[in-house]
Amino acid sequence: MVRTMNVSAIEQGIGRSWSEVEDFLSGINAPDLEHKEIAAALHDAGLATGWWAQSATVAYEQQIGRRVPGQDCDGRFQTSVSRTVAGSMDEVRQKWITLLDGAEEFSGIPVSSGPELSDTPKWRYWRCGLADGSRLNINVYEKATGKSVLSLQHEKLESQEQLQHWKAYWKDLLAKLG
Repeated sequence: MVRTMNVSAIEQGIGRSWSEVEDFLSGINAPDLEHKEIAAALHDAGLATGWWAQSATVAYEQQIGRRVPGQDCDGRFQTSVSRTVAGSMDEVRQKWITLLDGAEEFSGIPVSSGPELSDTPKWRYWRCGLADGSRLNINVYEKATGKSVLSLQHEKLESQEQLQHWKAYWKDLLAKLG
């Protein structure tokens, strides 16, 4: 049995053993169900709710070979990296914008839309689309007074190779945030 996600974190989050989840999913013939049907069944049975139902479903789909790490239920891939940076949410987002210095491409792929900025009381966002159809989402939240986390998610990638390339690219770029 191959486990690619951290099922111990899922067990802790849902308060149940992974074998209990597996037994339930076997009992409902989960390999024949779509992702959202599995997550809904976990929720309806009271085994996992919200984000944890999604995480358990992804772990199960990886376990049965339906998807590989980083792959969405639509067959595409996504990667994410984050970094804790000194400053308020606004200051950290501005550091990101300054680091980019008006970049019109990333790793040779032109920006096709954006960037778009938005704010909520607890989050700051920066988003753009790339010409290859992928999308970049930056989310900034305050971790502690004077420290914020910049989380970058690159979604709609076509392959594991792209996932690996972009993960390394973004890690290198975020390392320059200081």
